[in-house]
Amino acid sequence: MKDYSIWNDGVNFLKCDKLDKNINVDVLVIGGGITGVSCCYQLMNTNKKIALVEANKIGSGITSKTTGKLTFLQDGIYSSIKNSSNIDNAKLYYEAQKDAIKIVKDIVKKEKIDCNLEKNSSYLFCCDDSKIKSIKNEKKILEGFGCEVGEIDKLPDGGKCCYGIKVEDTYCFHPLKYLEGVKKVLLDGGIKIYEDTRIYSINNFNNYYICKSDKYSIHAKEVVLALHYPYFTVPFFMPFKVHLKKSYVSAFIEKDSLKFNAISLDKPVKSIRYYKDKKDCYKIFLYGSRNLAMDVNDKKHFDKFKEFNYNYKYLWSNIDIITGDYIPYVGEIMKGLYIATGYNTWGMTNSAIASVVIRDLIGKKENKYINLFNPKRGVNILSLPLVFGSNAKSYIESMINSNKSFYESVRIENIDGKKVGIYNDGKKEYKVFIKCPHMGCNLVFNEVEKTWDCPCHGSRFSVSGKVINGPSNFDITYK
Repeated sequence: MKDYSIWNDGVNFLKCDKLDKNINVDVLVIGGGITGVSCCYQLMNTNKKIALVEANKIGSGITSKTTGKLTFLQDGIYSSIKNSSNIDNAKLYYEAQKDAIKIVKDIVKKEKIDCNLEKNSSYLFCCDDSKIKSIKNEKKILEGFGCEVGEIDKLPDGGKCCYGIKVEDTYCFHPLKYLEGVKKVLLDGGIKIYEDTRIYSINNFNNYYICKSDKYSIHAKEVVLALHYPYFTVPFFMPFKVHLKKSYVSAFIEKDSLKFNAISLDKPVKSIRYYKDKKDCYKIFLYGSRNLAMDVNDKKHFDKFKEFNYNYKYLWSNIDIITGDYIPYVGEIMKGLYIATGYNTWGMTNSAIASVVIRDLIGKKENKYINLFNPKRGVNILSLPLVFGSNAKSYIESMINSNKSFYESVRIENIDGKKVGIYNDGKKEYKVFIKCPHMGCNLVFNEVEKTWDCPCHGSRFSVSGKVINGPSNFDITYK
């Protein structure tokens, strides 16, 4: 069994250099996931000098851990937006998701990208009678938007459900093959892409942003923060507007690759899609998610897969940012500084529409989704107890209980007054400081994926202490 995503295998990654000099650009995109790469693509023909920097490798972050769905049937999101905002915003969000699917399809066709793009039917289902009313409400809303919605009592693979709905014209794809295809277009088009280039500070000076890496600086008129959890956003107060959700995903070999994807409204949530590579057919199965601050024993959650008795080939986890009103934050937060985050578990479509919104903001063009995604909009008051409760609980609990009772392969020691986590893989012993450099939370060891994870804001570190995903910008290596 492999403790990483299925998408990381079988892709020929194009290597990009590390920043090796000071540069000047019109637009700097920070973050080499699907949002950052898509933003560069949309800006490529705007006569602006564009550069992209990625702290690790392009596509090594959250994009590599998604299930790769391009669907507008997103669990109960339209009911959620209607309840937290209004029906007009729910409809506008629906239109944005439909447009996003077309954006990806058009890019794949135009650039001839081989990314296993496959047309699917999408299903929303439940096995709990108490959820039927909620799904029927979602059906009614979608039909009010002019969407044709069918009803089902079982899934195409024979999976049982007590009720469900079905829509057409949705897709699945290989997210990293798509990303690499777009990256090649960017490189061929003269866009500068720098990997292993972490930006440590951004300062505004004389209408320019000065973005500093470890040795060099980038001067940019405008900056796009295409980061999963943006960390240069003190005026935006990110920790007070969102909470994080962690999900658990598997992939195992099946006889056939069926052309459908599905998600349940039950708890624990189930998400299904199929994928076929050159050799095998796989079922990609997400089972269970949790508030990042709650129930932090990852092994216990991964062990829940055992009840299905599948021969898992891959197991991994993913972290999503959930906004209070279930609408992403995309837009300008300061003059010339843009953000795209808070995709509420639907990053493949929202990254596509975000790239177009940011392109039009930079180009001073109209876009009907600018106000919908406006990151300066008011906070949903009803979400505040969840956001504040999650952030407070995760911080307090991490500080008072750093040595978890469920640890099997690590131990925590106090060395020179600091807490150090020690892991031995049988060949080498690794020591790391277990305090997250971002905001000081004590890290939790993930026994399955062998990473040190922050229960507050989602930073991840390798057993050797190297930062894998932010918002932390610094390693935790013991010295």
